Amino acid sequence: MRSQLESRLQQLKSEYESGQKMVAELEGRVAQLRATLLRIEGAMQVLQEELGRGENNPQ
Repeated sequence: MRSQLESRLQQLKSEYESGQKMVAELEGRVAQLRATLLRIEGAMQVLQEELGRGENNPQ
């Protein structure tokens, strides 16, 4: 009985570590995605401002 419990404990520890690694990887991906979205948002804002200027000063 004890060896079964120890074995199960080892399995759970392994699964827990794997889960922690996955969370860390996903958090990294989320951070990268947020940075990408921030760059896109900035580019969109610049283009909108340029388009707004173009409406006021058509060439």
